[in-house]
Amino acid sequence: MHRFAGIYTPLATPFAADGSLDARALGRNVEKYLRSPLTGLVVLGSNGEAPQLEEHEAELAITTVRGAMPKNRPLLAGTGRESTAATIAATERAAALGVDAVMVRTPSFYKGQMTTDAFVRHYTQVADRSPVPVFLYNVTMYTGVNLLPEAVGILSQHPNIVGIKETNSDMVQFGEYLARAAGGFTVLAGSGATYFSSLMLGAHGAVLAVAGVAPDMCVQIFTAVREGRIDDARRMNRELGPLSKLVGATYGVPGLKAALTLIGFDGGAPRPPLQPVGQQAVDVIREQLKKMGLLEAIPTQ
Repeated sequence: MHRFAGIYTPLATPFAADGSLDARALGRNVEKYLRSPLTGLVVLGSNGEAPQLEEHEAELAITTVRGAMPKNRPLLAGTGRESTAATIAATERAAALGVDAVMVRTPSFYKGQMTTDAFVRHYTQVADRSPVPVFLYNVTMYTGVNLLPEAVGILSQHPNIVGIKETNSDMVQFGEYLARAAGGFTVLAGSGATYFSSLMLGAHGAVLAVAGVAPDMCVQIFTAVREGRIDDARRMNRELGPLSKLVGATYGVPGLKAALTLIGFDGGAPRPPLQPVGQQAVDVIREQLKKMGLLEAIPTQ
């Protein structure tokens, strides 16, 4: 039983003109996503600019999103911090605010010391103290460290560690996660570039930035694979690929926010030192959205 299987999107964090977190805009975005077929939402992920937020802003974001979501739609919150104690504290705060599970990125500042043993100790201590289920979160492109399959195999046996979001593009490692994980452990893909490949290996779902822009197609690909309609899934994945790349590897969070603004969400500008994409990038993103019929797909009211 994979309780958290399905397709999620990491919420972008909208900021007001004065640079503060715009809770009303965030709430409006959530209400629009609730009309989509997405399984649930992730607040304070990498695409939510979580490392850029103060603790009081992180709590405001969780409170806002939980308040807008019905209990039957799962809410995951990123609570990873550099120290084990700070991660536990952030996790306890998120749990008190009503999240269904937490997603804990690997600590990474002291890269050379982040061994399998260090990760196993860190996550075990967090999971022992967390009032809600814990997801491991491996995102080497940002952290520069990698959670090896050996660590995942050990940690998957912890009763309060329920899954992993894997954002790397190493499909051999992804397959090893699935092979080593204890029964019921949920392995979610974290990259649009490897979404289809991950599903073919047996991923139980995904957390995708592009699902915030094209939720219907992302869910349709997932459903097609589960129903054995592989050719349909492959065709849709090819259609999704260029957009996924634009809001991921090419332009990152600023590109994602530009795309969201173009389809009627509150995207806005990223928080410095991140800079908005230029007009040329906006035009490229708009053209791709138009090609996919997404410019008018999501109601703006």
